[in-house]
Amino acid sequence: MVRIISGVIGLGFVLALAFALWSSVAGVVTAPSDNLIGDSKYHLAPKSLPLASDGVFGKFDRRQLQRGFQVFQEVCSACHSLKLVSFRDLKEIGYNEAEVKAIAKNWKIEQPAPNPDTGEASTRPNLPSDHFPSPFPNEIAARAANNNALPPDLSLMAKAREGGAPYIYSILTGYQQPSAALKKDFPDFTVPTGLHFNPYFATMNIAMAQQLTTHGQVQYDDGTDPSVDNMARDVSAFLVWAAEPKLEQRHAAGFWTVIFLIIACGLAWGAYKEVWADVKH
Repeated sequence: MVRIISGVIGLGFVLALAFALWSSVAGVVTAPSDNLIGDSKYHLAPKSLPLASDGVFGKFDRRQLQRGFQVFQEVCSACHSLKLVSFRDLKEIGYNEAEVKAIAKNWKIEQPAPNPDTGEASTRPNLPSDHFPSPFPNEIAARAANNNALPPDLSLMAKAREGGAPYIYSILTGYQQPSAALKKDFPDFTVPTGLHFNPYFATMNIAMAQQLTTHGQVQYDDGTDPSVDNMARDVSAFLVWAAEPKLEQRHAAGFWTVIFLIIACGLAWGAYKEVWADVKH
């Protein structure tokens, strides 16, 4: 009797799980979209963006990372934070200790540090051990300065968004006017006040205005052509590093792990053949 009851309970549990799974899948497949324009052919997939860090043997191009950091520093940091990255982490992309100290000291936003005697709000210069400070004191201030839109932190952006670096690159270079074909297929489509048309964004209307607008907006020290396309590529590569600074070590560990497993499998097979060599089948 106990076995029968246990079997019935187990069967009911399995059926409940199967029903829940089917309901979830059916909801995804059959649920009507609330964003018909974003799901249409006019919502474009990210452009191709080959980077040196791609692939199982990928390594960061540190010159490109430094250029990307320069773009972040001079353009993106006015609105976006990088709260999971510290100034001293920049040594990993080729800056020496003196340069890191200078970058931290001269950063336009200082660290919040209330006066210990009065408790009043105050600041202090950044140290290499500090994380990059937010350009806004709080979310309310951030929204007030950006038409009620909250600029996201960029620390993990290359991991958080589907498409990664190609998505970031496509957003930065994808601003344009709605095409005549789109307006024909969707007569009611408009770009609301305060938003900007970008076919690579999910809803195709994005709060962030085009930030990389002119050739030479950032002057590279290494002589690289400061085109809008190059600036977008470089800052996208930098954000890949920011999201996964240990990527090279992970690639190396994965490679040697595979080599070890291949050798171990070979030794195990050889031992098996040796042990059972005299056994007749």
